[in-house]
Amino acid sequence: MRTLLFGLIFVSPPFLKAWLLRWFLGAEIGPRAEIGWFSAVLGRRVRLGAHSVVRPFTLINVSGDVTLDAYAEISSFTLVYGAAGLSLGQGSYIGPQSLLNTEEDVRIGAGSALGARSLVYTHGSFLPSTEGYWVKLAGVTVGDKVWCAAGVFLHPGTEIGANSFVNSCAVVSGVIPPGSVVEGNPAKVVAPMARLQRRMTPRHVDQALEHILREFAEIGLRRELGVAEVREAPRQLTFQWRGQARAVLLIPSAGEPPVPPAHTVRPLYLVNLPAWTPPPGALVLDVTTLQTGYLADPLHTALRLFMLRYYGIRFLEAAPG
Repeated sequence: MRTLLFGLIFVSPPFLKAWLLRWFLGAEIGPRAEIGWFSAVLGRRVRLGAHSVVRPFTLINVSGDVTLDAYAEISSFTLVYGAAGLSLGQGSYIGPQSLLNTEEDVRIGAGSALGARSLVYTHGSFLPSTEGYWVKLAGVTVGDKVWCAAGVFLHPGTEIGANSFVNSCAVVSGVIPPGSVVEGNPAKVVAPMARLQRRMTPRHVDQALEHILREFAEIGLRRELGVAEVREAPRQLTFQWRGQARAVLLIPSAGEPPVPPAHTVRPLYLVNLPAWTPPPGALVLDVTTLQTGYLADPLHTALRLFMLRYYGIRFLEAAPG
């Protein structure tokens, strides 16, 4: 029966997968949670939080619980299997082509990521233990705000403390203290995270957002969306897209904001000024609260996803009203 249900979920269209999980497993599926084409999720209990995503061509088949908190994402071509469970914290991410063995529980903290082609094992054995060979069976825990870059290997029993960075292709075992920068095979702590992490004042955030706008003009608008002409001015971008005049305006923490465009131009505001009141019906990405409306406007979506993909800035859905 389990194999049949797994296959049925795999071949069903995305809108039907959530219904099948609710019907057969009593799964909790939050608003805007998605399971992509040719993907399947199966566990003892399944909970997918709001805006969580399982991308196409991903298989999750475990005997324990599967929990994806809000905004968690598992990328395409990922395989998760084992006798225990998987738990992903809010806003966490597993990159494409990763493999997670969950013979014991695997827990990934909030705001943490495993890069593409990462490997997580909770069971290490092949040679017979009756002949004296070793066996290791232990869970893996990754704390909050941990970035494991591409190709990282986490051995059974690995624990990585919060606010840490594990460099590409590191082979990690044992306990990594919080606030560490780790690399190598075997992985070792090479620096404290505090040495690399900058202190950000509101003015520093203004400067970072100005840089993001310049990069969005080149990468997001010209390359990805094919906008032929983008006019760049201090704290603003203006352009024509899909027959409509558009603008992106930065509202800084201090100093003069850009002049509002003519009423014929539809603006999108990138805001770094607390308690700033936008015009009625305005499109807003508020960096001070990291909240926004999840809207159908394609420019708003493009900038929101650009900031997430390239700069790790995640906006949560603002409460209505």
